[in-house]
Amino acid sequence: MSGELRLGGLSARALARRFGTPLFVYDAGAARARYRALSAAFTRRRPLICYALKANPCRALAAVLAREGAGADIVSGGELERARRAGFKPQDIVFSGVGKTAEELRAGLRAGLRAFNVESAEELAALAREAGRLGRRAPLAVRLNPDVDPRTHPHITTGRADNKFGVEYKEALTLYRRASRDRRLRVVGLQCHIGSQITELSPYRRAAASIARALDALEGMGLELEHVDVGGGLGITYKDEKPLPLDAFARIWEDAFASRPGLRLLLEPGRYLVADAGVLLTRVLYRKKTSKRRFVVVDAAMTDLPRPALYGAWHPVTPAAPRRGVKTRVDVVGPVCESGDFLARERLLAPVAPGDILAVGKAGAYGFAMSSQYNSRPRAAEVLVDGGRARLARRRETLKALWAGEL
Repeated sequence: MSGELRLGGLSARALARRFGTPLFVYDAGAARARYRALSAAFTRRRPLICYALKANPCRALAAVLAREGAGADIVSGGELERARRAGFKPQDIVFSGVGKTAEELRAGLRAGLRAFNVESAEELAALAREAGRLGRRAPLAVRLNPDVDPRTHPHITTGRADNKFGVEYKEALTLYRRASRDRRLRVVGLQCHIGSQITELSPYRRAAASIARALDALEGMGLELEHVDVGGGLGITYKDEKPLPLDAFARIWEDAFASRPGLRLLLEPGRYLVADAGVLLTRVLYRKKTSKRRFVVVDAAMTDLPRPALYGAWHPVTPAAPRRGVKTRVDVVGPVCESGDFLARERLLAPVAPGDILAVGKAGAYGFAMSSQYNSRPRAAEVLVDGGRARLARRRETLKALWAGEL
């Protein structure tokens, strides 16, 4: 059929037949191209691009980026283990997050990570305590909260004073003074991350000014840093957003630190690298209508892709093999017993029939990573397509796995 959707050169319908649905399909070539484009945008210094593993922890996909030379940004002990299994070098891994446990701090210290991004005074004390117990010096960067509004969704804003992340300017300097006097700690950097899905340059400019001010103060204290970590947050196009020009994004950071050529620049992108590389394939189960709406019921749900239910997020939905006919306005919904279980609302869709395959695009970030077993639904399978070949990256969860840990 003409117009049939292909993913990484392979038929979407053939992938659905081979591996079943719901099914996440990741195009390794697309992720690789995004990484290379971001790296190439920097002409005056080569940044260490630390992939934010929380966006998509699939080991096969993460390994593609590790082989490109990426580092990793992690937020848990589980992600630390995943990063190491995917092939990221420990010295290129940074550990973020506001609630690192003592066990996680010890695991990171034993692994020899590049830095712990410290987010509170009590975390700094805990890090020093665990480093002392292990007889090691803990490398750290304090996460600066610059009180910058990135003008994005409130749930993914992280750099404002009313967010839980990081510490404000005065407290950051206090923590650096404390760390510089503690022989169990080693100050190596400064970190700042203001949010996600950012599509304007101005928030980054304001963050860059705050970071430069802090660097001046730290140099005045006699501290020599190895790196500055400016986070991630680069937005993508889901519907009609205009992504940031990469060259302009790169110039902001290269200009901000032009007088500090020895300072290594770190980035922490997640969504930007993998969102467009992923598609969720789902099978049409039923069609129904009420006096007010038309519904297309599919076998994928909010348990597979929570973003529409959580944020009202918009994802493109297209038939894998479009049928001829008049498009109608429908809600694409899943089987979960919640009114919030939808993948798309009020969407003009070509005619579909039970058994047809729909493709939900831009699903490579915060799809499987945020999936759940609500309603005792096994989680989907994941497939990696690379070089025109598909391989199973994660088996479909079985019913038996749902209660394997129960006693």
